[in-house]
Amino acid sequence: MHEIICPHCDKAFKVDESGYAAILKQVRDKDFDKEIHERLELAERDKVSAVELAKAELRNDLQKAAAAKDAEVRDLRSKLEATEVAQRLAITDALSAVEKERDILANELAQAERERKAASELADALLASEQQKIAAAKDREIQELKSKLQATEFEKKLAVTEAVNAIAKERDELKSGINQVKLEKQLSEQSLKDKYETQIKDRDDAIERLKDMKARLSTKMIGETLEQHCETEFNRVRSMAFPLAYFEKDNDARTGSKGDYIFRDLDEAGTEIISIMFEMKNESDRTATKSKNEDFLKELDRDRTEKGCEYAVLVSLLEPDSELYNAGIVDVFHRYPKMYVIRPQFFLPMITLLRNAANNSLKYKTELALVKAQNVDITQFENQLETFKNAFSKNYDLASRNFQTAINEIDKSIDHLQKTKDALIGADRNLRLANDKAQDVTIKKLTRGNPTMAAKFAELKSQAAE
Repeated sequence: MHEIICPHCDKAFKVDESGYAAILKQVRDKDFDKEIHERLELAERDKVSAVELAKAELRNDLQKAAAAKDAEVRDLRSKLEATEVAQRLAITDALSAVEKERDILANELAQAERERKAASELADALLASEQQKIAAAKDREIQELKSKLQATEFEKKLAVTEAVNAIAKERDELKSGINQVKLEKQLSEQSLKDKYETQIKDRDDAIERLKDMKARLSTKMIGETLEQHCETEFNRVRSMAFPLAYFEKDNDARTGSKGDYIFRDLDEAGTEIISIMFEMKNESDRTATKSKNEDFLKELDRDRTEKGCEYAVLVSLLEPDSELYNAGIVDVFHRYPKMYVIRPQFFLPMITLLRNAANNSLKYKTELALVKAQNVDITQFENQLETFKNAFSKNYDLASRNFQTAINEIDKSIDHLQKTKDALIGADRNLRLANDKAQDVTIKKLTRGNPTMAAKFAELKSQAAE
Protein backbone atom coordinates (compact mmCIF):
# COMPACT_ATOMS: atom_id res chain seq x y z
CA MET A 1 0.00 0.00 0.00
CA HIS A 2 1.09 3.51 -0.69
CA GLU A 3 0.05 6.69 1.17
CA ILE A 4 -0.58 9.78 -0.92
CA ILE A 5 -1.16 13.32 0.52
CA CYS A 6 -3.48 15.59 -1.38
CA PRO A 7 -1.81 18.87 -2.21
CA HIS A 8 -5.09 20.84 -1.83
CA CYS A 9 -6.58 19.54 1.44
CA ASP A 10 -3.50 17.89 2.96
CA LYS A 11 -5.46 14.71 3.57
CA ALA A 12 -3.67 11.39 3.40
CA PHE A 13 -5.20 8.41 1.75
CA LYS A 14 -3.83 5.02 0.80
CA VAL A 15 -3.88 3.38 -2.61
CA ASP A 16 -2.82 -0.04 -3.79
CA GLU A 17 -0.05 -0.84 -6.11
CA SER A 18 -2.09 -0.67 -9.28
CA GLY A 19 -3.68 2.65 -8.32
CA TYR A 20 -0.32 4.13 -7.32
CA ALA A 21 1.16 2.98 -10.58
CA ALA A 22 -1.71 4.57 -12.51
CA ILE A 23 -1.34 7.86 -10.65
CA LEU A 24 2.44 7.81 -11.04
CA LYS A 25 2.07 7.13 -14.71
CA GLN A 26 -0.40 9.97 -15.01
CA VAL A 27 1.97 12.36 -13.23
CA ARG A 28 4.87 11.25 -15.30
CA ASP A 29 2.93 11.66 -18.56
CA LYS A 30 1.82 15.14 -17.51
CA ASP A 31 5.38 16.18 -16.57
CA PHE A 32 6.67 14.63 -19.76
CA ASP A 33 4.16 16.53 -21.85
CA LYS A 34 4.95 19.73 -20.01
CA GLU A 35 8.66 19.22 -20.47
CA ILE A 36 8.16 18.45 -24.15
CA HIS A 37 6.08 21.58 -24.55
CA GLU A 38 8.70 23.69 -22.75
CA ARG A 39 11.47 22.21 -24.77
CA LEU A 40 9.56 22.81 -28.01
CA GLU A 41 9.03 26.43 -27.02
CA LEU A 42 12.69 26.79 -26.07
CA ALA A 43 13.72 25.19 -29.36
CA GLU A 44 11.39 27.54 -31.21
CA ARG A 45 12.91 30.58 -29.47
CA ASP A 46 16.46 29.30 -30.09
CA LYS A 47 15.58 28.71 -33.72
CA VAL A 48 14.21 32.23 -34.17
CA SER A 49 17.24 33.74 -32.40
CA ALA A 50 19.65 31.70 -34.50
CA VAL A 51 17.85 32.70 -37.69
CA GLU A 52 17.89 36.37 -36.70
CA LEU A 53 21.55 36.14 -35.67
CA ALA A 54 22.47 34.37 -38.91
CA LYS A 55 20.59 37.00 -40.88
CA ALA A 56 22.33 39.82 -38.98
CA GLU A 57 25.76 38.24 -39.44
CA LEU A 58 25.02 37.60 -43.11
CA ARG A 59 23.96 41.21 -43.63
CA ASN A 60 27.04 42.42 -41.74
CA ASP A 61 29.38 40.17 -43.77
CA LEU A 62 27.76 41.24 -47.02
CA GLN A 63 28.10 44.91 -46.07
CA LYS A 64 31.75 44.44 -45.06
CA ALA A 65 32.55 42.51 -48.27
CA ALA A 66 30.78 45.12 -50.42
CA ALA A 67 32.57 47.96 -48.60
CA ALA A 68 35.97 46.23 -48.97
CA LYS A 69 35.28 45.52 -52.64
CA ASP A 70 34.22 49.13 -53.25
CA ALA A 71 37.32 50.44 -51.44
CA GLU A 72 39.59 48.11 -53.38
CA VAL A 73 37.97 49.10 -56.69
CA ARG A 74 38.29 52.81 -55.82
CA ASP A 75 41.95 52.32 -54.84
CA LEU A 76 42.72 50.46 -58.05
CA ARG A 77 40.91 53.06 -60.11
CA SER A 78 42.85 55.90 -58.44
CA LYS A 79 46.15 54.06 -58.97
CA LEU A 80 45.25 53.39 -62.59
CA GLU A 81 44.34 57.02 -63.20
CA ALA A 82 47.58 58.21 -61.52
CA THR A 83 49.63 55.76 -63.61
CA GLU A 84 47.97 56.89 -66.84
CA VAL A 85 48.53 60.57 -65.97
CA ALA A 86 52.22 59.90 -65.13
CA GLN A 87 52.68 57.97 -68.36
CA ARG A 88 51.10 60.74 -70.40
CA LEU A 89 53.27 63.38 -68.69
CA ALA A 90 56.45 61.29 -69.23
CA ILE A 91 55.59 60.76 -72.91
CA THR A 92 54.83 64.47 -73.39
CA ASP A 93 58.09 65.57 -71.69
CA ALA A 94 60.22 63.03 -73.60
CA LEU A 95 58.67 63.91 -76.96
CA SER A 96 59.02 67.67 -76.34
CA ALA A 97 62.72 67.28 -75.40
CA VAL A 98 63.36 65.04 -78.40
CA GLU A 99 61.57 67.39 -80.80
CA LYS A 100 63.44 70.39 -79.38
CA GLU A 101 66.85 68.69 -79.79
CA ARG A 102 65.83 67.52 -83.27
CA ASP A 103 64.95 71.11 -84.29
CA ILE A 104 68.28 72.40 -82.94
CA LEU A 105 70.24 69.76 -84.89
CA ALA A 106 68.21 70.46 -88.04
CA ASN A 107 68.93 74.21 -87.76
CA GLU A 108 72.66 73.56 -87.21
CA LEU A 109 72.76 71.20 -90.20
CA ALA A 110 70.95 73.74 -92.40
CA GLN A 111 73.35 76.48 -91.26
CA ALA A 112 76.36 74.25 -92.08
CA GLU A 113 74.87 73.49 -95.50
CA ARG A 114 74.35 77.22 -96.20
CA GLU A 115 77.93 78.00 -95.16
CA ARG A 116 79.23 75.20 -97.38
CA LYS A 117 77.22 76.47 -100.36
CA ALA A 118 78.42 80.03 -99.74
CA ALA A 119 82.05 78.84 -99.62
CA SER A 120 81.53 76.83 -102.81
CA GLU A 121 79.98 79.84 -104.58
CA LEU A 122 82.84 82.07 -103.42
CA ALA A 123 85.40 79.55 -104.69
CA ASP A 124 83.58 79.37 -108.05
CA ALA A 125 83.52 83.16 -108.27
CA LEU A 126 87.24 83.40 -107.51
CA LEU A 127 87.98 80.67 -110.08
CA ALA A 128 85.90 82.49 -112.74
CA SER A 129 87.68 85.76 -111.92
CA GLU A 130 91.09 84.09 -112.25
CA GLN A 131 90.05 82.51 -115.55
CA GLN A 132 88.93 85.89 -116.86
CA LYS A 133 92.25 87.44 -115.83
CA ILE A 134 94.17 84.63 -117.56
CA ALA A 135 92.06 85.00 -120.72
CA ALA A 136 92.63 88.79 -120.75
CA ALA A 137 96.37 88.28 -120.29
CA LYS A 138 96.42 85.77 -123.14
CA ASP A 139 94.52 88.21 -125.39
CA ARG A 140 97.04 90.96 -124.64
CA GLU A 141 99.91 88.57 -125.34
CA ILE A 142 98.34 87.56 -128.67
CA GLN A 143 97.96 91.23 -129.67
CA GLU A 144 101.57 91.91 -128.78
CA LEU A 145 102.69 88.90 -130.82
CA LYS A 146 100.63 90.08 -133.79
CA SER A 147 102.20 93.54 -133.66
CA LYS A 148 105.67 92.03 -133.36
CA LEU A 149 104.90 89.72 -136.29
CA GLN A 150 103.87 92.66 -138.47
CA ALA A 151 107.06 94.51 -137.56
CA THR A 152 109.06 91.38 -138.29
CA GLU A 153 107.45 91.04 -141.73
CA PHE A 154 108.34 94.61 -142.58
CA GLU A 155 111.89 94.15 -141.42
CA LYS A 156 112.08 90.91 -143.39
CA LYS A 157 111.08 92.68 -146.60
CA LEU A 158 113.76 95.32 -146.01
CA ALA A 159 116.30 92.62 -145.32
CA VAL A 160 115.36 90.76 -148.49
CA THR A 161 115.84 93.91 -150.52
CA GLU A 162 119.21 94.57 -148.96
CA ALA A 163 120.18 90.91 -149.36
CA VAL A 164 119.31 90.97 -153.04
CA ASN A 165 121.52 94.01 -153.48
CA ALA A 166 124.33 92.42 -151.49
CA ILE A 167 124.11 88.97 -153.10
CA ALA A 168 125.94 90.02 -156.18
CA LYS A 169 128.72 91.50 -154.17
CA GLU A 170 128.95 88.55 -151.81
CA ARG A 171 128.78 86.05 -154.68
CA ASP A 172 132.15 87.12 -155.91
CA GLU A 173 133.56 87.10 -152.40
CA LEU A 174 132.13 83.62 -151.81
CA LYS A 175 133.69 82.22 -154.91
CA SER A 176 137.03 83.45 -153.77
CA GLY A 177 136.54 82.01 -150.31
CA ILE A 178 135.20 78.57 -151.37
CA ASN A 179 138.58 77.00 -151.46
CA GLN A 180 139.43 78.42 -148.08
CA VAL A 181 136.11 77.19 -146.60
CA LYS A 182 136.62 73.69 -148.01
CA LEU A 183 140.00 73.55 -146.38
CA GLU A 184 138.63 74.78 -143.03
CA LYS A 185 135.77 72.28 -143.31
CA GLN A 186 138.12 69.40 -143.78
CA LEU A 187 140.15 70.52 -140.80
CA SER A 188 136.98 70.99 -138.66
CA GLU A 189 135.64 67.53 -139.59
CA GLN A 190 138.89 65.92 -138.70
CA SER A 191 139.00 67.79 -135.36
CA LEU A 192 135.37 66.79 -134.52
CA LYS A 193 136.04 63.19 -135.46
CA ASP A 194 139.03 63.05 -133.18
CA LYS A 195 137.04 64.75 -130.38
CA TYR A 196 134.04 62.40 -130.53
CA GLU A 197 136.23 59.34 -130.83
CA THR A 198 137.92 60.42 -127.62
CA GLN A 199 134.52 60.94 -125.87
CA ILE A 200 133.24 57.55 -127.06
CA LYS A 201 136.33 55.90 -125.74
CA ASP A 202 135.99 57.65 -122.37
CA ARG A 203 132.32 56.60 -122.14
CA ASP A 204 133.17 52.99 -122.98
CA ASP A 205 135.82 53.04 -120.28
CA ALA A 206 133.28 54.41 -117.74
CA ILE A 207 130.77 51.73 -118.70
CA GLU A 208 133.37 49.05 -118.24
CA ARG A 209 134.28 50.45 -114.82
CA LEU A 210 130.61 50.49 -113.75
CA LYS A 211 130.09 46.94 -114.96
CA ASP A 212 133.16 45.84 -113.07
CA MET A 213 131.92 47.65 -109.90
CA LYS A 214 128.47 45.99 -110.17
CA ALA A 215 130.07 42.61 -110.60
CA ARG A 216 132.10 43.14 -107.45
CA LEU A 217 129.27 44.55 -105.29
CA SER A 218 126.60 42.32 -103.67
CA THR A 219 122.86 42.78 -104.21
CA LYS A 220 122.32 44.07 -100.66
CA MET A 221 125.04 46.68 -101.01
CA ILE A 222 123.57 47.97 -104.28
CA GLY A 223 120.09 48.12 -102.80
CA GLU A 224 121.36 49.95 -99.74
CA THR A 225 123.17 52.36 -102.03
CA LEU A 226 119.82 53.38 -103.62
CA GLU A 227 118.17 53.61 -100.18
CA GLN A 228 121.03 55.75 -98.89
CA HIS A 229 120.72 57.98 -101.94
CA CYS A 230 117.02 58.59 -101.30
CA GLU A 231 117.58 59.11 -97.56
CA THR A 232 120.38 61.59 -98.24
CA GLU A 233 118.26 63.50 -100.75
CA PHE A 234 115.39 63.75 -98.27
CA ASN A 235 117.59 64.82 -95.32
CA ARG A 236 119.14 67.46 -97.54
CA VAL A 237 115.79 69.29 -97.83
CA ARG A 238 114.10 68.12 -94.64
CA SER A 239 114.65 71.27 -92.58
CA MET A 240 113.37 73.58 -95.34
CA ALA A 241 110.62 71.60 -97.06
CA PHE A 242 109.48 69.01 -94.47
CA PRO A 243 110.25 70.29 -90.95
CA LEU A 244 107.52 68.20 -89.27
CA ALA A 245 107.82 65.09 -91.46
CA TYR A 246 108.77 61.55 -90.42
CA PHE A 247 110.96 59.56 -92.84
CA GLU A 248 112.47 56.40 -91.38
CA LYS A 249 113.10 52.78 -92.34
CA ASP A 250 110.28 50.30 -91.80
CA ASN A 251 111.59 47.88 -89.19
CA ASP A 252 108.24 46.34 -88.21
CA ALA A 253 108.17 42.81 -89.66
CA ARG A 254 105.57 41.31 -87.32
CA THR A 255 103.27 40.53 -90.25
CA GLY A 256 106.04 38.70 -92.13
CA SER A 257 106.82 41.52 -94.56
CA LYS A 258 107.98 45.13 -94.47
CA GLY A 259 108.73 47.99 -96.83
CA ASP A 260 111.90 50.06 -97.02
CA TYR A 261 110.85 53.52 -95.81
CA ILE A 262 107.72 55.20 -94.40
CA PHE A 263 107.04 58.91 -94.91
CA ARG A 264 104.47 60.74 -92.75
CA ASP A 265 103.90 64.50 -92.73
CA LEU A 266 101.97 66.32 -89.98
CA ASP A 267 100.55 69.81 -89.58
CA GLU A 268 101.19 72.07 -86.59
CA ALA A 269 98.23 70.59 -84.73
CA GLY A 270 99.70 67.09 -85.05
CA THR A 271 97.14 65.93 -87.63
CA GLU A 272 98.52 63.59 -90.27
CA ILE A 273 98.43 65.18 -93.75
CA ILE A 274 99.82 62.32 -95.83
CA SER A 275 101.62 58.99 -95.46
CA ILE A 276 103.65 57.09 -98.10
CA MET A 277 105.16 53.59 -98.11
CA PHE A 278 108.42 53.52 -100.18
CA GLU A 279 110.09 50.50 -101.73
CA MET A 280 113.54 50.85 -103.42
CA LYS A 281 114.59 48.37 -106.14
CA ASN A 282 117.91 48.39 -108.00
CA GLU A 283 118.81 46.46 -111.14
CA SER A 284 120.56 43.82 -109.06
CA ASP A 285 117.40 43.19 -107.00
CA ARG A 286 115.89 41.13 -109.81
CA THR A 287 115.53 37.38 -109.27
CA ALA A 288 114.59 34.41 -111.40
CA THR A 289 110.88 35.00 -110.69
CA LYS A 290 110.89 38.79 -110.15
CA SER A 291 112.60 40.85 -112.82
CA LYS A 292 109.99 43.55 -113.59
CA ASN A 293 108.51 46.41 -111.65
CA GLU A 294 105.02 44.93 -111.63
CA ASP A 295 106.37 41.81 -109.86
CA PHE A 296 106.88 43.88 -106.69
CA LEU A 297 103.59 45.86 -106.70
CA LYS A 298 101.40 43.29 -104.93
CA GLU A 299 103.74 42.99 -101.94
CA LEU A 300 104.14 46.77 -101.79
CA ASP A 301 100.35 47.22 -101.71
CA ARG A 302 100.08 44.68 -98.88
CA ASP A 303 102.80 46.50 -96.88
CA ARG A 304 101.00 49.83 -97.44
CA THR A 305 97.72 48.41 -96.16
CA GLU A 306 99.27 46.69 -93.11
CA LYS A 307 101.18 49.84 -92.06
CA GLY A 308 98.21 52.14 -92.64
CA CYS A 309 99.80 54.34 -95.33
CA GLU A 310 97.73 56.30 -97.84
CA TYR A 311 100.08 56.05 -100.84
CA ALA A 312 102.67 53.55 -102.08
CA VAL A 313 105.67 54.46 -104.27
CA LEU A 314 108.16 52.09 -105.93
CA VAL A 315 111.53 53.81 -106.57
CA SER A 316 113.00 51.52 -109.21
CA LEU A 317 115.97 51.11 -111.54
CA LEU A 318 114.51 47.91 -113.01
CA GLU A 319 113.69 47.75 -116.73
CA PRO A 320 116.17 50.51 -117.64
CA ASP A 321 115.23 50.39 -121.33
CA SER A 322 111.47 50.85 -120.74
CA GLU A 323 110.24 54.09 -122.31
CA LEU A 324 107.19 53.98 -120.01
CA TYR A 325 109.17 54.16 -116.76
CA ASN A 326 111.91 56.38 -118.18
CA ALA A 327 109.35 59.03 -119.20
CA GLY A 328 108.64 60.10 -115.62
CA ILE A 329 106.10 59.32 -112.91
CA VAL A 330 103.89 56.31 -113.75
CA ASP A 331 100.66 55.66 -111.86
CA VAL A 332 99.42 52.08 -111.59
CA PHE A 333 95.96 52.88 -110.24
CA HIS A 334 94.43 50.37 -112.64
CA ARG A 335 96.18 47.60 -110.68
CA TYR A 336 96.50 48.97 -107.15
CA PRO A 337 94.96 52.15 -105.65
CA LYS A 338 97.17 55.18 -104.96
CA MET A 339 100.40 53.58 -106.19
CA TYR A 340 103.20 55.06 -108.36
CA VAL A 341 106.43 53.82 -109.97
CA ILE A 342 109.22 56.39 -110.37
CA ARG A 343 112.90 56.70 -111.12
CA PRO A 344 115.23 57.97 -108.36
CA GLN A 345 115.42 61.49 -109.86
CA PHE A 346 111.68 61.92 -109.23
CA PHE A 347 111.91 60.93 -105.54
CA LEU A 348 111.66 64.45 -104.04
CA PRO A 349 109.25 65.82 -106.70
CA MET A 350 106.93 62.86 -106.00
CA ILE A 351 106.84 63.60 -102.26
CA THR A 352 106.30 67.31 -102.94
CA LEU A 353 103.45 66.72 -105.38
CA LEU A 354 101.60 64.32 -103.07
CA ARG A 355 102.14 66.53 -100.00
CA ASN A 356 100.87 69.66 -101.83
CA ALA A 357 97.83 67.77 -103.12
CA ALA A 358 97.11 66.54 -99.61
CA ASN A 359 97.44 70.10 -98.25
CA ASN A 360 94.93 71.35 -100.83
CA SER A 361 92.44 68.63 -99.91
CA LEU A 362 93.03 68.91 -96.15
CA LYS A 363 90.34 71.58 -95.80
CA TYR A 364 87.82 69.45 -97.63
CA LYS A 365 88.84 66.40 -95.60
CA THR A 366 88.25 68.41 -92.42
CA GLU A 367 84.84 69.53 -93.64
CA LEU A 368 84.01 65.99 -94.69
CA ALA A 369 85.11 64.64 -91.30
CA LEU A 370 82.94 67.29 -89.60
CA VAL A 371 79.92 66.33 -91.73
CA LYS A 372 80.58 62.64 -91.04
CA ALA A 373 80.81 63.39 -87.31
CA GLN A 374 77.52 65.29 -87.51
CA ASN A 375 75.96 62.38 -89.40
CA VAL A 376 77.31 60.03 -86.73
CA ASP A 377 75.82 62.30 -84.02
CA ILE A 378 72.45 62.33 -85.81
CA THR A 379 72.62 58.56 -86.25
CA GLN A 380 73.49 58.12 -82.57
CA PHE A 381 70.65 60.46 -81.63
CA GLU A 382 68.23 58.48 -83.80
CA ASN A 383 69.53 55.24 -82.28
CA GLN A 384 69.13 56.66 -78.77
CA LEU A 385 65.62 57.85 -79.62
CA GLU A 386 64.78 54.43 -81.04
CA THR A 387 66.25 52.78 -77.92
CA PHE A 388 64.19 55.08 -75.71
CA LYS A 389 61.05 54.32 -77.73
CA ASN A 390 61.71 50.58 -77.51
CA ALA A 391 62.41 50.75 -73.75
CA PHE A 392 59.35 52.93 -73.18
CA SER A 393 57.23 50.59 -75.29
CA LYS A 394 58.58 47.61 -73.32
CA ASN A 395 57.82 49.32 -69.99
CA TYR A 396 54.39 50.32 -71.27
CA ASP A 397 53.72 46.74 -72.31
CA LEU A 398 54.84 45.49 -68.88
CA ALA A 399 52.68 48.10 -67.13
CA SER A 400 49.75 47.28 -69.41
CA ARG A 401 50.13 43.56 -68.69
CA ASN A 402 50.39 44.26 -64.95
CA PHE A 403 47.34 46.49 -65.20
CA GLN A 404 45.47 43.80 -67.08
CA THR A 405 46.61 41.27 -64.48
CA ALA A 406 45.28 43.55 -61.72
CA ILE A 407 41.97 43.90 -63.56
CA ASN A 408 41.79 40.13 -63.96
CA GLU A 409 42.53 39.70 -60.25
CA ILE A 410 39.78 42.24 -59.46
CA ASP A 411 37.41 40.31 -61.70
CA LYS A 412 38.43 37.10 -59.94
CA SER A 413 37.84 38.79 -56.56
CA ILE A 414 34.47 40.05 -57.76
CA ASP A 415 33.64 36.54 -58.98
CA HIS A 416 34.78 35.10 -55.65
CA LEU A 417 32.69 37.64 -53.73
CA GLN A 418 29.76 36.95 -56.00
CA LYS A 419 30.14 33.23 -55.33
CA THR A 420 30.33 34.00 -51.57
CA LYS A 421 27.25 36.17 -51.91
CA ASP A 422 25.45 33.42 -53.82
CA ALA A 423 26.49 30.91 -51.13
CA LEU A 424 25.23 33.21 -48.35
CA ILE A 425 22.03 33.83 -50.27
CA GLY A 426 21.69 30.04 -50.63
CA ALA A 427 22.32 29.64 -46.90
CA ASP A 428 19.72 32.31 -46.16
CA ARG A 429 17.26 30.56 -48.45
CA ASN A 430 17.94 27.24 -46.72
CA LEU A 431 17.51 28.86 -43.29
CA ARG A 432 14.27 30.45 -44.47
CA LEU A 433 13.07 27.07 -45.70
CA ALA A 434 14.11 25.52 -42.37
CA ASN A 435 12.25 28.30 -40.55
CA ASP A 436 9.19 27.73 -42.66
CA LYS A 437 9.38 24.03 -41.94
CA ALA A 438 9.83 24.74 -38.19
CA GLN A 439 6.90 27.14 -38.24
CA ASP A 440 4.83 24.48 -39.92
CA VAL A 441 5.51 21.95 -37.10
CA THR A 442 2.37 21.38 -34.91
CA ILE A 443 1.33 18.92 -32.21
CA LYS A 444 -1.19 17.50 -34.59
CA LYS A 445 1.41 16.80 -37.23
CA LEU A 446 3.84 15.40 -34.67
CA THR A 447 1.23 13.00 -33.25
CA ARG A 448 -0.10 11.97 -36.62
CA GLY A 449 0.40 8.22 -36.91
CA ASN A 450 1.33 8.01 -33.20
CA PRO A 451 -1.80 7.07 -31.21
CA THR A 452 0.00 7.03 -27.87
CA MET A 453 1.18 10.63 -28.18
CA ALA A 454 -2.19 11.64 -29.60
CA ALA A 455 -3.94 10.16 -26.57
CA LYS A 456 -1.58 11.90 -24.15
CA PHE A 457 -2.07 15.28 -25.82
CA ALA A 458 -5.86 14.73 -25.85
CA GLU A 459 -5.83 13.84 -22.15
CA LEU A 460 -3.77 16.93 -21.36
CA LYS A 461 -6.16 19.04 -23.33
CA SER A 462 -9.18 17.63 -21.49
CA GLN A 463 -7.51 18.17 -18.11
CA ALA A 464 -6.72 21.69 -19.03
CA ALA A 465 -10.39 22.18 -19.96
CA GLU A 466 -11.55 20.89 -16.54
